[in-house]
Amino acid sequence: MTKTTVTPRRPKKNRTTLQDVADAVGVTKMTVSRYMRNPESVAQKTQEKIATMIEQLGYIENRAPAMLSRSSSNAIGVLLPSLSNQIFASFMQGVETVTKANGYETLLAHFGYDEQEEERKIASLLSYQVDGLILTASNHTPRTLQMIKNAGVPVVETMELPPSPIDMVVGLDHMDASYQVVRRIIAAGKRSIAYFGARLDTRTHLRMLGYDKAMREAGLATKHILTKEHSSFSLASDLLDKAMQQYPDLDGIFCTNDDIAIGTLFAAQKRGIKVPEQLSIVGYNALDIGKTIHPKITSIDTPRFDIGQKSAELIIARLKNEPIAHPIIDMGYIIREGESI
Repeated sequence: MTKTTVTPRRPKKNRTTLQDVADAVGVTKMTVSRYMRNPESVAQKTQEKIATMIEQLGYIENRAPAMLSRSSSNAIGVLLPSLSNQIFASFMQGVETVTKANGYETLLAHFGYDEQEEERKIASLLSYQVDGLILTASNHTPRTLQMIKNAGVPVVETMELPPSPIDMVVGLDHMDASYQVVRRIIAAGKRSIAYFGARLDTRTHLRMLGYDKAMREAGLATKHILTKEHSSFSLASDLLDKAMQQYPDLDGIFCTNDDIAIGTLFAAQKRGIKVPEQLSIVGYNALDIGKTIHPKITSIDTPRFDIGQKSAELIIARLKNEPIAHPIIDMGYIIREGESI
């Protein structure tokens, strides 16, 4: 007896179509299509009927075919390196205050600090005819650069000040910010200061260069405690253990971000180490939680919301063919004074 293998059917998608709306209202599909493009193009009563039926049926416009059939999508592609790092939340809020006001959508893609993944995600976004790109990294593959060149869309690289930008730039000088804050640790009398770095992305490297410069100028030895793991509060305990084992005289720590700085503070307090009397701790990005703990963390305040806002403004200005007086903008930083130095 032959055994027959039956392939289970995939569940049918019940997505409401434009034709479903037209049938329910009693008009042609073309009428509903005209309404979707411009409600004023159909009679007032018909507008009301179509709007009511769209709400009742839960119709969602499928924009992909239209996006692919024309050179403009009314969408800006944004590449984010991390979905767990909260600094990109305020950055995106800044972006969307501008895009929304100008009638543009944002299409987000996550690339996990990986240049090859960024290449794939940019290829995907460009296939949907995005009108511009906002990038949060400054190192790109040759194919990424070629695709962007071929697409001819405006591009803003953010968060850094790359020496050879693709197009426009909105960022800050991470090396100088780190240099200045480490000098403050040294001025407080600390001499055995370590740098805690995670991810080892470009910005982590730039901050380490600033730390190195300040330490060398003061005639002090550099002490790097690094990990490729993504940063977190809990990661700091392991970094502190490693630092204390290698440098028993440790009296200062500059952290690549506030996640690690705050985690380091908690780990030090658990060990009975007094901050800042025995150990100075400085962070980066000035997260709000750093203001609520004791002692408050000294940190570099980076204008993420403003960077996102300005980046979107440059993209929109270019799309409107408006002159760009300053295509490279340094948004600066503030050293937020705390109690941890």
